[in-house]
Amino acid sequence: MNFAFATIKELRTALRNKQLSYKELRDACLARFAQHDPTLESALELFDAQSIELPTNDDGILAGIPGIIKDNISQKDRKLTCASKILENYRALYDATAIARLKKEGALLVGRANMDEFAMGSSTETSAFAKTKNPWNLSRVPGGSSGGSAAAVAAGLVPWSLGSSTGGSVRQPAAFCGIVGFKPTYGLVSRYGLVAYASSLDQIGVCTRTVYDNALVLSAIAGKDARDSSTLDCAPQDFTQSLDGSIKPRLKIGIVENALHADGMHPEIVAAIESAIAVYERMGAEIVRLKLPTLDYSAATYFIISRAEAASNLARFDGVRYGVRDKNAQSLDALYSSTRSLGFGDEVKTRIMVGNYVLSAGHSGAFYDNAKKVQRLMRSEFADTFKKVDLLLMPTHPTPAFSFGAFDHDKLQMDLQDYFTCAANLAGIPAISLPCGFVSEGLPIGFQLVGPHVSEELLYQTAHAYEQQTAWHTMHPEGF
Repeated sequence: MNFAFATIKELRTALRNKQLSYKELRDACLARFAQHDPTLESALELFDAQSIELPTNDDGILAGIPGIIKDNISQKDRKLTCASKILENYRALYDATAIARLKKEGALLVGRANMDEFAMGSSTETSAFAKTKNPWNLSRVPGGSSGGSAAAVAAGLVPWSLGSSTGGSVRQPAAFCGIVGFKPTYGLVSRYGLVAYASSLDQIGVCTRTVYDNALVLSAIAGKDARDSSTLDCAPQDFTQSLDGSIKPRLKIGIVENALHADGMHPEIVAAIESAIAVYERMGAEIVRLKLPTLDYSAATYFIISRAEAASNLARFDGVRYGVRDKNAQSLDALYSSTRSLGFGDEVKTRIMVGNYVLSAGHSGAFYDNAKKVQRLMRSEFADTFKKVDLLLMPTHPTPAFSFGAFDHDKLQMDLQDYFTCAANLAGIPAISLPCGFVSEGLPIGFQLVGPHVSEELLYQTAHAYEQQTAWHTMHPEGF
């Protein structure tokens, strides 16, 4: 059996029918990385084959299925660098809850995926160690911050990966790479073992090539965790159960007009999303055109809250307890200053400085306090909107994948890449990005469905129905 681009569903069938062994699948996966990743650079590290434990039975829902993990999620005894020099040689002391649950289900964890440093970026360009490429065009970025996770799946190196989302860092790279990316409801997946960027926004998410596979992986990692007090008290659930190719009867989908026709939207992306809307209309969904006024403030609100929380969270990296340490420092203050200066990249340092500024005594009221007020208004507006429609549909990104260095001299425009995705993080609600076509340059594009609190099942059902009516998920980049 050809491993490349096989779905989890297909691989599970092959394994159960003894057409493929766990060892053969593991070795085939590592061989594809060895062949393609020197160019793609999706992985910071591939684990030695003998250190990847094979399942002893077929009981787990991911038994024998290889995947790669974003390098801000703790895997015991493996390096955990967050793509930063300040953690270059640090090794995790424990498994994240999501990792422990994947291992319990028999998943093969084959390596650490590249990312933007401490998940701060939208292109994976801020990594201290590698420059991940987009498999559809190696001169373009894969998106970020989970760029390595998305690129590895899109290139057929693994059928699934974990990423993390603070403002859109699973959905945006998924759209840039032509795959499925899901951000769950805040608290559905434990953050225990996820290195914090902005704790009130961070959530582990899933990248796959199909909706079914995505729902399967989320089923494995979701659920209450006593070690994360923010997790929801919900029973384990099989999110694949409702995936029958149909949509909910009398489904109402709200089209967010001020997103679809926002300034800077690529016209071919608008046309592709209108085509996706037509697919839902043919399936019987009621389409409601509406506006979300607070969406226009989401990027600024996210900018302030995320930087403020980052400044607080990253204060722990000081060279004293773990990570890089400047051994030439002559005082404790000098140790803190020089270690952080040497260890953090420019983007991280910038965000820390902005965060400290907006939290400072003279400015917190004008910036942070007001941003939290806007966040509460956004949550209220989403709640009111979901009384009128079941789901929202909007773009995932305004443009296709851009070239490396495109925003080197305009960091604000890079931040605006999160314009459509950060609202769901601010509201704590789930969202899924789906491939919906290509622009004329041959680059994939996507749209996202956004649902109310704990609407994962409905989102997956609606996304799967669209997927079954189209063939975008079956298309793969040449050369892989």
